[in-house]
Amino acid sequence: MKSLKTFALALLFVPFLYACGESTDVVESGTYTGTIDEVEAEKSEIYVKTDDDKRLELYFTESTTLTRNGEAVPFDQLEEGGKVEVEVEKVGNRLDPKAVRILE
Repeated sequence: MKSLKTFALALLFVPFLYACGESTDVVESGTYTGTIDEVEAEKSEIYVKTDDDKRLELYFTESTTLTRNGEAVPFDQLEEGGKVEVEVEKVGNRLDPKAVRILE
């Protein structure tokens, strides 16, 4: 019974923990420039802080292109603090990255 109470309490705090995280923004389809503020390689995901102070959460798909100077590069070339230009498509409340170009 005690473990059930502990489990129930844990479930109550999970939403609180997520609420404490940094939020992301959904923008219209288009091209944005900014700085990578987080890379999650195991999820093929990056967070980009745009020049107009939006934070975009981008999960790479099979069709996302990643380039530097017009040449395709692997995902491990993305670094926190790096400047990028991202072309995104708004699909409901999510952003699909069509192209990510490393600027530096």
